[in-house]
Amino acid sequence: MRILFLGDVMGRSGRAAIAERLAALRAEWGLDFVVVNGENASSGAGLTPEHARAILQAGADCITLGDHAFDQKDMLSFIETEPRIVRPLNFSKVAPGKGFRIFDATQGRKVLVAQVLGQVFMKRPFDDPFSAIETVLKTHALGASVQAAVVDVHAEATSEKMAMGHWCDGQASLVVGTHTHVPTGDAMILKGGTAYLTDAGMCGDYDSVIGMEKMEPLRRFITGMAKARFEPANGPATLSGVYVETDDRSGKALKVRMIRVGGRLEEARV
Repeated sequence: MRILFLGDVMGRSGRAAIAERLAALRAEWGLDFVVVNGENASSGAGLTPEHARAILQAGADCITLGDHAFDQKDMLSFIETEPRIVRPLNFSKVAPGKGFRIFDATQGRKVLVAQVLGQVFMKRPFDDPFSAIETVLKTHALGASVQAAVVDVHAEATSEKMAMGHWCDGQASLVVGTHTHVPTGDAMILKGGTAYLTDAGMCGDYDSVIGMEKMEPLRRFITGMAKARFEPANGPATLSGVYVETDDRSGKALKVRMIRVGGRLEEARV
């Protein structure tokens, strides 16, 4: 199976790049399943129903969220009616929606998509992500009830993401980090057959401070004082993420490649 995962969509620029490029990439690369992290797609904080629909219509099979999952209040009700959106497993026991779902891919194959939030350096204490994902992966065995499994680790600390990769090794097809908006260079297949990347980066304008217009972040770093709200940068976006090919019988990764298309970053394609 050919799977593409794209990192955090950042504001209008990221949404435009998804709308303009994703359908063509699906066709060019013969993709069977596409996951997009959309938690910063609406003004850099959360996801509205309108923008969720646009990302899905552009070619995403599934959207994952993150710590800003419900910053846009309409998502509280919309997620209950749109099964293609996955919020973090360990967000809250009373949160609407689901932290994992099983999706149909091409040729009748099944793909599990799950997301967990990290605990290290995050603004609020979330439940243990390791025990949360362990239960899901054991219940839906790779190569048995599902032909592939994708785990989105929405976390700040690279060490925590790496630990999650090793924790899931052999039980997931792909473990990929999101949240920090900077693509890392460590795409690899772990010993147990799980593809891994510490952070997919963002789908946004990299002439920025992690997707935000530069002036206000610079002011706060230099003076320690805020003057205005952060606003997403709206220059040409780079689609950043990871491409994985998996074996249908075992569900394990056969190939992994970092992806960067368009915008300012050096291109990296399949």
